[in-house]
Amino acid sequence: MKSMMKQVLLIARRELRSFFDQPTAYVLAVAFLGLGLYLSFRQLYAMQRATLRPFFDLLPWLLMIFIPAIAMRTIAEERRSRTLEWLIAQPLSEIEVVLGKFLGSWLFVLITLAGTLPMALGVLFVSEADSGIVFAQYVGAALLTAQMLAVGIWASAITRNQITAFILGAFTCFLLVLIGSPVVQIELPRWLGGWLLQLSVISHFENVGRGVIDLRDLLYFASTCGLFLLLAVGALGRERLSLKGEAYSRLRLGTGVLAVGVLVLNLLGGHVRGRLDLTDDNLFTLSDGSREILGNLDDIVNLTLFLSDDLPQEIQVIERDVKDLVADLEGASDGMLAVREINPDDGDESEEEASSMGIMPIEFNVIGDDEFQVKRGYFGLALTYADAQEIIPVIDRADDLEFRLVSAIASMTTEERPRLAFMTGFGAKEPFHYRGFRESLADRFDISSVNMETDSAATLDNDSIDVLVVAAPETPVSPEAADAIGGYLDAGGAALLLIERHAFNPQSPMSMPVTSGLEDMLAARGVKSTGELMFDAASASQVQVQQGIFRVFRRYALWPIAIRGNNHATNRDLNNINFAWASPVTWQEDDPTVTPLWTTTENGGVNPAGSPVQPGMELAAAQGEPGVHTFAVAVDPSLAEPGEGENDDAEVATDRSGGRFIVVGDGDFLEDGFVQPNPQNLAFAANAVDWLVQDEALINIRSKDRTPPALVFESDSSKGALKWTSLIGVPALFILLGFARVTGRTKRAERRWREGEAEGGKEADDE
Repeated sequence: MKSMMKQVLLIARRELRSFFDQPTAYVLAVAFLGLGLYLSFRQLYAMQRATLRPFFDLLPWLLMIFIPAIAMRTIAEERRSRTLEWLIAQPLSEIEVVLGKFLGSWLFVLITLAGTLPMALGVLFVSEADSGIVFAQYVGAALLTAQMLAVGIWASAITRNQITAFILGAFTCFLLVLIGSPVVQIELPRWLGGWLLQLSVISHFENVGRGVIDLRDLLYFASTCGLFLLLAVGALGRERLSLKGEAYSRLRLGTGVLAVGVLVLNLLGGHVRGRLDLTDDNLFTLSDGSREILGNLDDIVNLTLFLSDDLPQEIQVIERDVKDLVADLEGASDGMLAVREINPDDGDESEEEASSMGIMPIEFNVIGDDEFQVKRGYFGLALTYADAQEIIPVIDRADDLEFRLVSAIASMTTEERPRLAFMTGFGAKEPFHYRGFRESLADRFDISSVNMETDSAATLDNDSIDVLVVAAPETPVSPEAADAIGGYLDAGGAALLLIERHAFNPQSPMSMPVTSGLEDMLAARGVKSTGELMFDAASASQVQVQQGIFRVFRRYALWPIAIRGNNHATNRDLNNINFAWASPVTWQEDDPTVTPLWTTTENGGVNPAGSPVQPGMELAAAQGEPGVHTFAVAVDPSLAEPGEGENDDAEVATDRSGGRFIVVGDGDFLEDGFVQPNPQNLAFAANAVDWLVQDEALINIRSKDRTPPALVFESDSSKGALKWTSLIGVPALFILLGFARVTGRTKRAERRWREGEAEGGKEADDE
């Protein structure tokens, strides 16, 4: 074995050196990097999201050309130049030759792929992008290049013509990519499409690219790579073995058996379990909150998954995630979650059971007899516990399914639900203004309203209201109502206070100051909501602006994209949320009870009340130097008591008591227009309510947001530096390296030639 590895490494070094000595290899590398980086940066900057998905979504299509072009010469060139016979005549086995050439070629491809690292490192440096996902994406790229390289070496091994090898390799790689695409899947019967999806590169590569190293994906890449390398070994064996001999027959039989084994392994690989979650926040691992809730179940909860066999391709993609999650939940419940899987298409009894639980079939199109046909299928889920039932008629996404299931289980198994009340009156927003927020809480909270303009102050009783929501009153709250809210907090109540300090006149693009009436109550508790208008010149949403007859997108600094402040239960695992026309929240910085939750970047600032709000004019009235300003804070009076040896100077807050509350300098961020483009707004508000009722188990689950964070640059120069360093600098480095290497090789060859001529002339003179 040691001798074999030595021979493999020797051939690998020779192969790698041959790539660096050929100008063609540098041309291919520069073309691959230039095209890939150019297309990626266009989409990356347009999306304004800190993710490398634009590049890695494009990668399989680039590699199906680049890899066969690299691999086409590995063996075909040896055969054409008649050096293959000499190589096989050496004390080397076919396996050593193929593995050595594969390893050398793979190293060259990985070195080329490393040319994209400046882009990746730049994105990680300027944002809060998930480094675990980036690492997994490169692992997936390495596996994909290994598989396609094995295909290319096999194609090169069965022909002596490099062009033929390239066409055959590119076609095979293209086929492996294409069979998983919707264009092909929609034309196929569902059972055949499902099988081909298991054999396609796309589904396995995309799964690894999410940040999960799944055993099924590793088996796919390892088995297909090994199969094509073995086929290449078999092709070389024909050079040495007699085609009618017993040894060659055994080789053919073994190769055929292995090919069938690889096919069966990947078709039945869905039953294999085991994965490594590399994401920073363990997005694909069951959270501690889920384990806690499931571990505390004292009676059986039934989970029934209704699943048809013939489902459309877009649903089959998430079917694997759903089954994995259900298996994880079952394992964490210690036998208290009873799971069944039913196919309603099996018979009338199964279909009636699905119908009785409220699971209805979905309709989708398939192509049959050269026309679209309508088919029905089931992909829903039902939870039952005693007389309670929760259903998900159609599972259309898997990223929030853990929270939906576990929160439903917690709601069904909890006897008493917490109570949340919206303050109404004084122009405050009511539950119907925040439809998404209300719906996200309705299954776990009893939601009511209390009119502070007409109801007595006694209605704010912390025994009957667990959380009070005060949402952007448009007219000042009366002193009596403000005192009632303050008394509620002093008695241990909890409140979410959304303070809106600006109104707008539709006839004039100017802001108008608004007084909430809660300023004195907040100031007595160490928090101030000032009346300025916040902006962020570096991190802001885009809006459509009319320019003549066209509508163009423009960054609008008064709609800032906030970044996370100090770590807190409410913003845990969230990246950013969107605000609109917000006012800053200030406090005494040495107050240990106050935690800043969301802030601007260093390029944040404030405009005075009454300043212009029209896009393009929003920075005209900026006052003061740029700096960090705070959108929201959490106040926990229990932190006022200094710990042992810590915060002994925190006298400012030691006399404070009462319940928790959160102050947000904006009331618009929870409206549907802001929640829909950025669900993290809703996640933060729901987390805030859970923190206020001190039920933090669900926060860990809800905060599993898979949306990439915003890509924010401090300046246009840093944005341009990242783009042009990657797009121009890296290809230029390869060009310089190739020029130095190739010209140096030529000069060394000329020097050896001159030395040889000189020695020959000297010998002639001696004679």
